[in-house]
Amino acid sequence: MAHTIMVDRARGKAGDGRWTPLRVAVILICFLLNAIDGMDIVIMSYIAPSLKSSWQLGPEALGVVFSTSLAGMAVGGLFIAPLADRFGRRPLIVALLTLITASMLLSSRVQNVTELVILRAIIGMAVGAFLASVSTIAAEYAPPGQQGMIVAGTIAGYPLGAVLTGLVVAHALPVHGWRAMLAGAGFVSLAILPLVVVLLPESIDYLKRVQPKDALARLNRLLGRLGETALPSLPPRISGSRISPATIFRDGRLAGTLCLWIAVIMGFMTFYFLVSWITQLSVQSGLAVENAIYAGALFNLGGFVGTFVIGGIAIRIGLQRATFAAMLCGAVVVAAFGYLSVTLAVTLALAFLAGFTTNGGFNSFYALAAALYPSEIRSTGIGWAMGIGRIGAVIGPMLGGVLIGQGLGLPALLAVFAIPLLIAGIAALFVRGRNPA
Repeated sequence: MAHTIMVDRARGKAGDGRWTPLRVAVILICFLLNAIDGMDIVIMSYIAPSLKSSWQLGPEALGVVFSTSLAGMAVGGLFIAPLADRFGRRPLIVALLTLITASMLLSSRVQNVTELVILRAIIGMAVGAFLASVSTIAAEYAPPGQQGMIVAGTIAGYPLGAVLTGLVVAHALPVHGWRAMLAGAGFVSLAILPLVVVLLPESIDYLKRVQPKDALARLNRLLGRLGETALPSLPPRISGSRISPATIFRDGRLAGTLCLWIAVIMGFMTFYFLVSWITQLSVQSGLAVENAIYAGALFNLGGFVGTFVIGGIAIRIGLQRATFAAMLCGAVVVAAFGYLSVTLAVTLALAFLAGFTTNGGFNSFYALAAALYPSEIRSTGIGWAMGIGRIGAVIGPMLGGVLIGQGLGLPALLAVFAIPLLIAGIAALFVRGRNPA
């Protein structure tokens, strides 16, 4: 299979690949939505030292708090994301963003760990389903031939949202406390919601398949705004109920899907261990809380920059090879982090490089998944890959909490979490399908 997502045959060769106002608006919205997800998930790692002190939590309890939202993301990716292929991507995105907003606002008022865990699970489920639909719409509205880069670029909103959140939290947390940080994240989501409702269009593929009475007119208006010629008629209607998880294994995609799952599980294990614990580990290594939060922010900034750099490299050498190289370098950097983080400057530099390689490289998995699956099952394919991958996301922070609680030193701890990156990189080399005859 090609290393970039090919234009769907149903759309033909009408598009000239130019950037239209509609394309720009959709891609920017998808970028913002991913930034919201990054803020909502990663904010817990930034407020963890304050939360730990306020509630007298041990590392095992913190590991459970971290992993709960990640377990929720697994449920959302497996069971909620596929609904977008049946009922439409736009309504699901709007509903999930509303749920995320309400849950974030409520989480600022929790009184115990149980209430926080429940709300973090709900947020995780919404985000897990959310990411697949956003990636699918980004791929559909990207100019022909640029889909792989655009999907990776919109996913880069996730680490950027985490970076900006870290910068705000570093200044505001000592003054306003962790509850105000969670409330602020909820209000940011609330501010974005009207833009999504007004500007985000429905999926092109969904309009072709479901075909309500005005589907052809709506579809042709969208195609016109994209600079593509109108369709004289629609292809035969495809019932959404015919789309099932089993379809992701068909047409030569079995081996590619299994390798994708292995890669995502292993990548998530290390990535979310770092996302969850990097701030707390930096505190334990002797940094002040404010500097430790900056280390977390630089980790995510590295992911933002790495996404675009690795995406550019992928255009030249292919997604599989670029992802493998990023994971291999990530394993080296993560292992080195345990031995070389002796000063503030070195710690911050290694945090940036760790994010550049692990986060930037991991975002390529979304592009690999989007390239592996055709548009009509893309939300299902991405949702299941990321949902299954959350097994690693849940294990990583919890295992980290257990190992830290047992007194494992930082060098040995990070050496353990370098190994999954090597496995992820090797598996990424085999994420490819074959075009059916």
